[in-house]
Amino acid sequence: MKKQIINPWQWQNERSYVQAVEVTRPESTLYISGQTAIDPDGKSSTSDMKTQLIQSIENLEKVIKEAGYECENIVRLTMYTTSSKELFTCFDVFQNWVTEHNMQQASTLLEVQSLFETLKVELEATVVK
Repeated sequence: MKKQIINPWQWQNERSYVQAVEVTRPESTLYISGQTAIDPDGKSSTSDMKTQLIQSIENLEKVIKEAGYECENIVRLTMYTTSSKELFTCFDVFQNWVTEHNMQQASTLLEVQSLFETLKVELEATVVK
């Protein structure tokens, strides 16, 4: 697999994403459903945004590793949140995770009216090998 990052500007670097990722000759592609702060027993979290974001990231990592992929090869990440304002109070958690895994992914952030039950954030990803 070969990845090429396309960034006509520099401002997105502070926001922990890239404008586009071109992947040529991938071995395989993993499309991951939205991962949220749901525990192993299927119980939705009632915790604050930061706690839910951490658990959502952990759940996303678990799926990626279970499938034999690596976080650094996330090429597309969509974040859904019930409150952008609240998410940005703990956005450093997301940015530190991106930095830790040397990720360079195309991203979209959407504020939605609601998510399942008491959930506040959901992460949907595409990963390549």
